[in-house]
Amino acid sequence: MPGVPETLDGAALARWGRLCVAGLGRHRDEINALNVFPVADADTGTNLLATMRAAVAAAEPLAAGSPARAVAGAMARAGTAGARGNSGIILSQVLRGLAEAVQDGPLTAATVRIMLRRAAILVREALSTPVDGTMLTVLEAAADRAADCPPDAPLPDVALAAADGAVKALGDTPSQLTVLREAGVVDAGARGLLVLLDALVEVTGVPVPIRPAYPAATDHTGRITAAHTDIRPTAPDAAARVTAAQYEVMYLLSETDAERIAALRNELAGLGDSVAVVGDGAGGWSAHVHCGDAGVAVEAGLAAGRLSRIRIEGLAVDPQVASGPADRGILAVASGTGAARLFEDAGAVVLDGEVTADRLLTAIRELPHREVLVLPNGALPAHELVAVSVAARGGVGGTRSAARDVLMLPSGSMVQGLAALAVHDAGRIAVDDAFAMSEAAAGTRWGALRIAAERALTIVGTCARGDGLGLVGHDVVVIDPDARAAARTLLDRMLGLGGELVTLLLGAAAPAGLGDELAQHITATFPGVEVVAYDGGQPVDLVQIGVE
Repeated sequence: MPGVPETLDGAALARWGRLCVAGLGRHRDEINALNVFPVADADTGTNLLATMRAAVAAAEPLAAGSPARAVAGAMARAGTAGARGNSGIILSQVLRGLAEAVQDGPLTAATVRIMLRRAAILVREALSTPVDGTMLTVLEAAADRAADCPPDAPLPDVALAAADGAVKALGDTPSQLTVLREAGVVDAGARGLLVLLDALVEVTGVPVPIRPAYPAATDHTGRITAAHTDIRPTAPDAAARVTAAQYEVMYLLSETDAERIAALRNELAGLGDSVAVVGDGAGGWSAHVHCGDAGVAVEAGLAAGRLSRIRIEGLAVDPQVASGPADRGILAVASGTGAARLFEDAGAVVLDGEVTADRLLTAIRELPHREVLVLPNGALPAHELVAVSVAARGGVGGTRSAARDVLMLPSGSMVQGLAALAVHDAGRIAVDDAFAMSEAAAGTRWGALRIAAERALTIVGTCARGDGLGLVGHDVVVIDPDARAAARTLLDRMLGLGGELVTLLLGAAAPAGLGDELAQHITATFPGVEVVAYDGGQPVDLVQIGVE
């Protein structure tokens, strides 16, 4: 086919990943509104986006010209490690299927078939109790339609057949799953899968067909409703577990084997529902379960291998929000185009530029939400934030007509704000959501690399203009004429206290290659610590560092 690629190399797969992130960002709210299974917590779109962003971030540092297997492998490993929720776990196996399919060359019409079939097999094996009418069903349908193509069909035709097959299967999901039919929606995770398949069509160079609209369920008032707020029973004795299930538990495993992973999957299935234990193909595993006893779920993982990045979130739906997502908005202060995009992708409204108390108050009042959680990210001192909160709660002119229930969260930097936003859950009441987000922010140590603007006295000595300054919080702890050396020393001191995940937010003036250099330093000096780097574009800090 003239002008249409017959293969996709590493660069094309990286572009596919970026298209997936962009597509999931556009459709996130739509997918969240469809989310009624397995728990109506309106976060499937957010989880898919976060998982894909983690995968793409791992592929970005690879050198130009890297083969398809290197790009896909990096995405599969990072997707598994960064998977969010049940949908993110399944997405990670799509990436693993891709990685296995391109081991010996680029992605072709033949290997697209292998990728989809292998991904479907991996997902079915990973789930304790596969359910029809879900993301797995649509993935299997896409694999079937790709397999039905003639042997000599070109890559774009196979990709389009898979995506069209997913559309048909997605439309059938309400007839397969009662909770979807009662809510009048298609499966949320499967809708996200269609975004990925359409991105594959786009990267092959052919137009993507216009897809049907998939509206959220509404009641007679036009208000979005959540028709299902419990975990669906998957076994005869599951009814009691549905009522008791209160937590989503996720963690990563290493130093384990297939036998212990199988035993873990069985044990978690006895504790709760929505069980998935998946591998990245390189010895790393991720586990997910909804259960009533988070401690027992963690203990089961400890018996299976070495745990890291343990994450526990409440799933209980409060009566105040049982009728749908909370009327709650997130306002984040951010500087830098890249940083603003990160917050927006995660669902926040961004206030950028020079921030004053008056601007912040105006931004809060302009939000359409009754409840507003604010991530100030160090922009204003505490006493001004308190004053803004009081003014916002009082409405305009002392009346309650425009009043907001405002909670200021203790994020002292953008990396702390990103950590807090990662655990935001609109299905919780505001105080519980704020507590979880505050805990995530507090659990992230942050630092920064800056260039001294003038000679000054610090707690560790005198710096000269142009020196590299390493800060932990607001305190200078490192001075070095070589800014790169200052950054390495700062990382050594921050990670000397422990840590499993490092986030690097690169500033507008960051020297070329600084992110790669710091990531390599962390990997070499602190084996097992994961690193993600983003182009933040902030004006002052050459790099902001978050350690979780």
